[in-house]
Amino acid sequence: MIYGNASWGFRETPLKEQLQITSEMGLSLLELGIAGHENDYLQLNATDAQLAQVKEWFDQYGISLLCASTGNDFTQESYKDCISCLDNVIKVIDICAKLNIKYLRIFAGFSPVRDVIGKRWDAMIECLNRVGEYAKNARVIPVIETHGGVNPYEDGVEHFYSTSSEPEALKKMLSELNPYLKINFDPANLYAVGIEHPEMVYKAIRDRVVYVHLKDFVKLPKTGRLLPAACGESDMDWKSLMSALADFNGPALIEYENTEDIEDGCRRSLDFLKSLN
Repeated sequence: MIYGNASWGFRETPLKEQLQITSEMGLSLLELGIAGHENDYLQLNATDAQLAQVKEWFDQYGISLLCASTGNDFTQESYKDCISCLDNVIKVIDICAKLNIKYLRIFAGFSPVRDVIGKRWDAMIECLNRVGEYAKNARVIPVIETHGGVNPYEDGVEHFYSTSSEPEALKKMLSELNPYLKINFDPANLYAVGIEHPEMVYKAIRDRVVYVHLKDFVKLPKTGRLLPAACGESDMDWKSLMSALADFNGPALIEYENTEDIEDGCRRSLDFLKSLN
């Protein structure tokens, strides 16, 4: 497993500072956010000068430009909106190709799995397969995150099953997708929707997993809603999880989601993960 930092928790941190923190943690990987958040240094209209600057900064801090992430939702009710997302992902793939980035983290979508049926399911599969076809020609590997839908509340969030977090839907989706499309296994997202042993999902799809996100959520005692946490702070069975992942040799990125103490949270996560080795 090659540890690094994921992009989402750094969404309020300038890119150069992200790289500095990652380097000072002794890590060699940072997931580059591209047009997934308004603060991302690179947006869809990124210039050649901006791309050159990104390469320079990554070289300066000794961080590999291996992984990137973007935002999309192919489970929306409107087919037109799904195609608009597809167009944006294709633009991000072009950016990744120019930077020689190997992996691009994407999503299937965030709608409740019960709603993604018929034409909506077909639209999702079509968009994902078109991403796979385009990315293969660009020599970029798209990885779909196991991510549920999220309902936000004042005191936290609730996760619910989406097509990439409900095990049977995920299995069906993978059977209909081009094998070039891979999976970003995020066990905390699965645990958040109620899967007590996400490592069992990993074992079922391990041949498609090339990328991992590592984080945690803690439950509020009164409402059961979730708050982001550092790895090891929930009651998820981390020992069983990491034992299942012992054969995984790809990027394993810490995705601490609280922006206000991102460096401390990433460091606490890394210390915990190392303690399990």
